[in-house]
Amino acid sequence: MQCSKCDKKAVYQGQGQNYCKNHFLEYFESKVTKTISRYDLLQHGDRVCIATSGGKDSLAALYMTSLYCKKYNIEYFALAIDEGISGYRDHTLDDLKIFCEKYDIKLNVVSFKEKFGDTLDNIKDKAIKEHNKKPCTVCGIFRRTSLNRTARELGATKLVTGHNLDDEAQSYIMNLLLGNMSHNASLGPITGLNDNDKFVPRVKPLYFMLEKETRLFALLKGFKVDFAECPNINMSFRAVVRDEINAIENKLPGAKNGIVNSFLEILPTLKEHYRSQKKKRSFNYCKRCGDACSGEICNACRLEEELQLVKK
Repeated sequence: MQCSKCDKKAVYQGQGQNYCKNHFLEYFESKVTKTISRYDLLQHGDRVCIATSGGKDSLAALYMTSLYCKKYNIEYFALAIDEGISGYRDHTLDDLKIFCEKYDIKLNVVSFKEKFGDTLDNIKDKAIKEHNKKPCTVCGIFRRTSLNRTARELGATKLVTGHNLDDEAQSYIMNLLLGNMSHNASLGPITGLNDNDKFVPRVKPLYFMLEKETRLFALLKGFKVDFAECPNINMSFRAVVRDEINAIENKLPGAKNGIVNSFLEILPTLKEHYRSQKKKRSFNYCKRCGDACSGEICNACRLEEELQLVKK
C-alpha cells in the first residue's frame, strides 16, 4: 500500500486512509491532542496525575499527556500501581522506569501490599475459593481505589488513564449485558457524574484511538514495552466481550467506532437522568477510610474485610 498523503510505503490502513510511518504518527498525535482540547480534559492550573503501568496504552497516554503538559506549562507526574503479579507487573514496571528516566517524568509507585496488606498473587486463590470473586474483580476494586487515593494525596486535580476506544466499547456493552445502565452514565472522555472532593476526575486522552493504533504508535516510537497480557485476563468477563466485539469488527470494519459514537449520542441524556437521581441522595462517606461511597463502607474496605487483609 502507498500512503494517501505521500509516495512512501504505508504502515497503517484505517479510517479510509493509508499512512506511512510519519503520517501515522502525525495522525495519532493530532487526534489525541484534539480530544484533549475538544473535551477540555486538561487545563492550565491543573496538577495532572497520569496513571501508567508500562503497557502500550498507558505509555502512549503518558507520552502524549507529557507533551501536552509541557507545551501548555501544566504540572504533571506519573503514578503506577504494583498489584503484585509475579512475572508480569515487575517487567512492565522495569520498562516504565526506563521510559520515565528517558523522558524526565517523575514516577510514583505504590503497591497493593503497601495499601491493602498483600499482593494479588497471594490474595487471588482465597478470593476465588472462599468468596467466588475473580482476580480481575479484586484487582479492579483495589486498583481504582489505589489510584484515586494516591492521586488525591499527591494533590492531583486530574487523573489521566490510558483507556482507548476498544476499552470504552467493551465497557459499554458489558454494562448493557449486565443491566448496569447507571454505570454507563459515568463513562465518556471524562469519567463520573457528580463532583466530589474525594474523587479525582478521570480523563481519557486516547478515547478515540483503537487499541491496534496505540500498539502501532508504541512500536513506531520505539517504546520499550512488553505486549503480553495480564495472566489473569482470561478469567474476566471483559475478555469474553472483547473477543466477541473483535469478531464483529472483523466482519464489519468500523463497528467499534459505531458502538462508541452511538453511545456518545445518548450519553448526555444518561448523565442528566442519573444525575437527577443522585441529587436526591447525598453522598455517604465510608466509616472506615472516609472515601465517598453509596453505603456505609466503600467497596475496597468491604473487600478488605471479606478477605481479612491486615495492613502491614
